[in-house]
Amino acid sequence: MLKMSRRMLVLAGLAVTAGRSLQAQDLPVIRVSKDASCSCCESWVEYLRAEGFPVEVTVLELDALQAFKSEVGLPAEAWSCHTGQVDGYVLEGHVPAADIRRLLSERPDAIGLAVPGMPWGSPGMGPESEREAYAVLLVGKDGSTSQFSAYPAAT
Repeated sequence: MLKMSRRMLVLAGLAVTAGRSLQAQDLPVIRVSKDASCSCCESWVEYLRAEGFPVEVTVLELDALQAFKSEVGLPAEAWSCHTGQVDGYVLEGHVPAADIRRLLSERPDAIGLAVPGMPWGSPGMGPESEREAYAVLLVGKDGSTSQFSAYPAAT
């Protein structure tokens, strides 16, 4: 029979507690709506999963996807190829995981974040080492936008 010392019991208890803490910090599901023919959307989904986010994907016809963007309050100038939803926020386009985590941490009174268009080198859009400069916009509930973060061009 194996005898456990007091120290081994304490360490075993700490390991169980640490495991529970990690589970408590699980990231929320990002629900992505996309057009069937868009491969960069799939690359963004893969990127999010690699960053630890669980992701569910819904494929919509282009007209339905555009109607959805309007329904959630995204101004047309902020549109990109796919739209995500996470914990009450909208994520439009190739939003970096660091900005999603910051959004979820700071919880601003807003619709969500947008990376308009499809900037080269943003997550899912080619190598970051060749990135063009782009901004992540915070979309207000009135449809206004302001800069949330900026990514300079790669040098």
